[in-house]
Amino acid sequence: MKTVFFDVDTQIDFLYPAGALYVPGAERIVPIVARLNRFAAEHGIPVISTTDAHAEDDPEFRQWPPHCVKGTLGQRKPEETLLEPRRVVPSTPGEFSAVSVAQIILEKQALDCFTNPNLPAILDRLGAERAVVYGVVTEYCVRACALGLLARGRAVEVVTDAVQTLKEEDGRRALEEIQAAGGRLTNLEEVLAPPS
Repeated sequence: MKTVFFDVDTQIDFLYPAGALYVPGAERIVPIVARLNRFAAEHGIPVISTTDAHAEDDPEFRQWPPHCVKGTLGQRKPEETLLEPRRVVPSTPGEFSAVSVAQIILEKQALDCFTNPNLPAILDRLGAERAVVYGVVTEYCVRACALGLLARGRAVEVVTDAVQTLKEEDGRRALEEIQAAGGRLTNLEEVLAPPS
């Protein structure tokens, strides 16, 4: 089964206390995300890293404080989570090759990564049947990513020790919703374990 890892919105503005929209405790997952991304690269598994890439006057800022403005430090991913070679895929329609790329940085302007019109074609080109999902925030972008993949017929596993939530109860509900839709919960140890 062809696997793709989804590293959801692990960006400086969300992960660290100085970030514009800090998720308390999120810095704890950075080494786990880095380990998952490196594991994927070592095993020839493509990593799709979703990233908010907002304009300064983005409509989303009516609902959320300004964050992840394109080109700012806060919009970047921590260096240890980046892989080479990588390709940035903007959220404008286009043709993007995923061949010989370890990491695809998929830009988006909304919670749901499927608002980037290029994602379905990328998944098809990669032959993605299974997705291992992790990142921030459990009840928002991680939930939208997992449910979007499930709705498009992919098997989904959420790495529960590599996600961070804003509100514990909302995060738990999101994971239950993902399970009810056919997703599976896993952890770092299971993902890294050699096949038996």
